[in-house]
Amino acid sequence: MTLQQLQYVVALDTHRHFVRAAESCHVSQPTLTLQVKKLEGEIGMLIFDRSTMPLTPTPMGEQFILRARQILREVDSLKALVNEDRHTLKGTFRIGIIPTVAPYLLPRFLKHFSDAFPEVNLEIKEIQSEQIIHRLHHNTLDIGILATPLSDRALREIPIYHEPFLIYAHENDPMLNKQEVRSEDIHHKGLWLLDQGHCFRNQVLNICQHQELVHSDRIVFETGSIETLKNMIQSHSGYTLIPELAVRNPMDKPYVRRFVEPQPAREISLVVHQSFTKELLLTNLRKSIVERIPDDFRSNNRMSRIEWR
Repeated sequence: MTLQQLQYVVALDTHRHFVRAAESCHVSQPTLTLQVKKLEGEIGMLIFDRSTMPLTPTPMGEQFILRARQILREVDSLKALVNEDRHTLKGTFRIGIIPTVAPYLLPRFLKHFSDAFPEVNLEIKEIQSEQIIHRLHHNTLDIGILATPLSDRALREIPIYHEPFLIYAHENDPMLNKQEVRSEDIHHKGLWLLDQGHCFRNQVLNICQHQELVHSDRIVFETGSIETLKNMIQSHSGYTLIPELAVRNPMDKPYVRRFVEPQPAREISLVVHQSFTKELLLTNLRKSIVERIPDDFRSNNRMSRIEWR
């Protein structure tokens, strides 16, 4: 068993196609196929089920691939330590960011960070929290930007800021008659939610945990976009909860109400695998974000962190 064979196996799992996997490893397809078969013969089991399209790992193959990814991650960390690579800021890094953060946070800091560090290339994917966690475990992402805590001992969390939840309501909704809102004021009638799978939805439900939220309206609408929810509310009726950074347009402010203190808020963090060694990248990425968010996001003294897991 060689590291090169493990790299071929991981590439094949990533691409689920022999030709694309070989191209990613800069070898011919017959070479990759031969080495994978040779490894399967050595360990006495099939790693991939070749009868399926696309290619899929066998149940035991999934466990083998997970361990292979861990081994390769540790090897990369060791190389970085020997080369003092952790003290330089260059290279390509894969970042996953949740959809309820991406459109509001990225425009604030990304250009400044990119201009300040021209040797850093960022490949950014907008994906849901559970996918980010899965990809961090499988070494197909380097950094996640998502709501924490995760309570996952394999992952390291670096908190960046705390962002309050706000009420966003139709101009005729009774919610706007209040100066400040309490969680007890939230009821199922008229409440619009993001669809299943979004951690933001889970946090909203946790704020309303004393309530049994059941759809009673004639319209049941599922979306993954806060902006779509806002538009639907203004064209129809009702209200929803939004993160404060989503109030970008001054025209939104008449339709927004705050919660009483301590305000429910979400903690947004950088999340990496425990083996990640690029401390300089994490430090500067966090610094670039913190310098471009509202000052009161930097402290949670007047906020109550809402969990989603």
